[in-house]
Amino acid sequence: MSPPTKTVFRGATKVTLDAKGRLAIPTRYRERLHARCDGQLVATVDRDYCLLLYPLPDWEDIERKLIRLPSLNKQARRLQRLMVGYATELELDGHGRILLSKELREFAGLDRQAILIGQGNKFELWDEDSWNAKRDAWLGEEDDADLPAELESLSL
Repeated sequence: MSPPTKTVFRGATKVTLDAKGRLAIPTRYRERLHARCDGQLVATVDRDYCLLLYPLPDWEDIERKLIRLPSLNKQARRLQRLMVGYATELELDGHGRILLSKELREFAGLDRQAILIGQGNKFELWDEDSWNAKRDAWLGEEDDADLPAELESLSL
């Protein structure tokens, strides 16, 4: 039996973490998450100090690729240590919530107010103030550098 087709997550949603570190996944994503991964997710860290939330099957594909990277390559080892080392399995509870560990919350500076950003096959979870600061910095950048070849042909 083939796995369900890829689910696309998009949009930005303000979310709140409770005192125990639980986060309610917005209702509009829950059915897709149950269909894609039976509510099984993996959270890990990102170099921008946010969290990445993947449906379990998508994470397993990425994890296999990460583990195959050359262990003598310093940057590859760093990426493996961070992404695989912090990878934590999560499960949607009966109320559509996930419980984020203290370590993950501390890494991303998550306290109460957060932003969940759909990124196609995954979500990014940011502390709201950190997201606003990064977003504003990115929007304010004037980058005159040449676009990579992959972006030159993209028409928006």
